[in-house]
Amino acid sequence: MPADLSFPRIIVITGGMAAGKSTVVQALAERLPKSVHLRGDIFRKMVVGGRKEMSPDASPEALRQLELRYDLACHTALQYAAAGFHVVYQDVILGKYLARVVDRLKPCTTGVVVLDPSSTALASRDAARAKTAYGAWTSEAMRDLLHAQTPRIGFWVDTSSQTVGETVDAILANPESMRELDL
Repeated sequence: MPADLSFPRIIVITGGMAAGKSTVVQALAERLPKSVHLRGDIFRKMVVGGRKEMSPDASPEALRQLELRYDLACHTALQYAAAGFHVVYQDVILGKYLARVVDRLKPCTTGVVVLDPSSTALASRDAARAKTAYGAWTSEAMRDLLHAQTPRIGFWVDTSSQTVGETVDAILANPESMRELDL
């Protein structure tokens, strides 16, 4: 359990849909002292009327709502961090948006973890879930976006054959890798 001040106050955990973010973030938050599991998707779910979903050919309004969701999550993460909590913030944050989120969180020590299982593992995990993650996306398209357009910052973990505990152990053992955020 990290107690030193070099451990990031905010940890952003991202990856494709069905990468295991919710499960890993919950397990990590449970191992940190005074912690918050911040689910960025909650801000999308709050929009009742006029919500525009993300898709490979997203509309300008869908992109505006995505940016709003990230802004709200970053503001919330900073508020919790200012109150002394470790914040583990999960969301699908890919492409140029990952750098933008990291920039918004600069007032605080921040780390990034990218869960990067194979497209086969993503598809298998999605098939085993009660909810279907991809909609208009395929696991291959999601992974291609991750690899082709997302900056290689933070700690990237291939979780294809890891248990949740092994993934959390790897995250806790690599605080400096999480903080490699040079864009």
